[in-house]
Formats: sequence, C-alpha cells, structure tokens
Amino acid sequence: MILTVTPNPSLDRTYEVQALKRGEVIRAETERVDPGGKGVNVSRAVAAAGRRTVAVLPLGGAPGALVADLLDAQGIEVAPVPIAGATRSNIALAEADGVLTKINAPGPDLSAAEQEQLLETVREQSPDADWIACCGSLPRGLAPSWYADVVTRAHAGGARIALDTSGRALLEALGARPDVVKPNAGELAEAVGRPLATVGDALKAAEELRLRGARAVLASLGADGQLLVDDAGTWFGTARVDTVRSNVGAGDSSLAGFLIAGGGGPEALASALAHGAAAVRLPGSVMPAPADLDPAAVHVTADVPVDRALKEAP
Repeated sequence: MILTVTPNPSLDRTYEVQALKRGEVIRAETERVDPGGKGVNVSRAVAAAGRRTVAVLPLGGAPGALVADLLDAQGIEVAPVPIAGATRSNIALAEADGVLTKINAPGPDLSAAEQEQLLETVREQSPDADWIACCGSLPRGLAPSWYADVVTRAHAGGARIALDTSGRALLEALGARPDVVKPNAGELAEAVGRPLATVGDALKAAEELRLRGARAVLASLGADGQLLVDDAGTWFGTARVDTVRSNVGAGDSSLAGFLIAGGGGPEALASALAHGAAAVRLPGSVMPAPADLDPAAVHVTADVPVDRALKEAP
C-alpha cells in the first residue's frame, strides 16, 4: 500500500482551448474537474495501476467534499482531516500546442489543532504502508519544518518516505534523511542555488542533496529525461513522447510509477519514465492506466551523458 500525504489539496478544473488570448472571451473545447494536489495525483496514479492507496489530506467546505467524492469514485481510500477553511480550487488552461497555464490558489490557513490532527492521521495510517509519499506545497499555517517532522515520525515507525516538495520545506527536510526526494529541474536548481545547464550539472546538484541528507534523488528534467542517484549507483533515462496533450500531474504519475516498481534501481526509474510519458499524452490531469504505458519508448542507462545540454535549463 502507498500512503500519500497532501497538506494542500485542491479541486482542479482543466479547460482545453485552441489558444489563450489575453483580454478576450475564450470558449473551451472540453472541461474536466479532478481532485488535485501532488499527493492526490500520486494516489490516483497508484489506483489506476490497480494498487491500493490511502490519501491523507485536510478537507473543508464544498470543494473539499467534492474532492472526497471524486477520490472515492476512483477507488481511493480517503483519510480526511476536517478543517474550518475551504479546500482551494485551481484552474488550468491547456492550449492546442501543448502550452499549459495554471492558476493555483493559496489554500486555507490550518490551525495548530488541524496541523496536529494531520500528523496524527498520518501516524494512524502508516503501519500498513510500504511507502509514504509526502507531496506538494504547504498551506498557510504550516512551518517549513513540517515535512521534516513527518519524515522523523515516519522513520520512527519504520516507514519509508518519498518527498516531493521545494524551497525551504525541501531544504529543512533533508536533515531528517528522507528515503527519496523528487525535485524537478527548477526545484533542483533552487535547492543548490545555481543554474543547471547540462545533465552533469543536474547530477552534481543531486549529489549535493544526498550529501545534505537525502538517501536517494529522483530528478525530473522534463523533456530531457530523469536522473536517479542512490547508494546503488546512478542512472539516466529518457522516454519518447510524440504528442504532448497536458503535463498536469506528469511528475506525480512518474513518482507513482517509481514507488510501484519498488522505489529504487533502474527498473523503478524505467517505470517512472513510462508513467510520466503516458501522463503527458492524456488530457487534463488524467492518470495513466497500465494500457497507456509504452515501455518500449523508455531507455535507461548507467552511462550518464554529463555533457548533454538541458533543453529546458532552469
């Protein structure tokens, strides 16, 4: 079972449009409403793969109730923490050429009692978990050290932690030694305080995060591929994608694929790449099912191309 923790979940509305023209009335071609938040997306991808998952998340107001209903309809067990504030609502505009514009609301302010109940719910649900995936931004009220506290408590209970966050929350959690962190290229550059121009630069940055405490680093480099650095070695992989429809939740699907495949080694990296590539071919934040995967499009090697320039250099 994979337990996910999403401190700042959302109700996500995705509209597909031909082109985004500022100041004009735009008619959407399609509309989707999905439960959102990085950890929620990981649970959705795990469930789509036919695996058990439990989602721990604070929920409030009408948007929170709809998030719970949508998750239940997808076969995801929900461990809600009731809050006084309303769950945030986000909007994504997906253009025909693959460009995505997102508007993310800040989210509710969690009280001290709500914060403690969130931690307690994680503790209650963790004994059955093979992995705990803690993902996304922190809502107002939670200190940057909150994820570090989750990692420490989870390790005390014998659980493994995968962490997907950024900024101070990531840096403060490194000292608690999360089992794997999953930054994207921009988050990796921010963590080390310098731009990344090549795959080699990304590799050095990943190694720095390991020196600061991360036991493994799964770095998503967008269209340039992914890096995995852990005690067993270093691997680089790419996945061919012919058509990009929406990259919403692609990184979360990738993390789900990594954890489903055991959370370590080249096979897990290949699974991460296959899931991430499948997600960008689907509309909105739809998570891929096994039939959507194309393992033949994935290539993983221990021969890291350190001199390769990053097309999407942060």
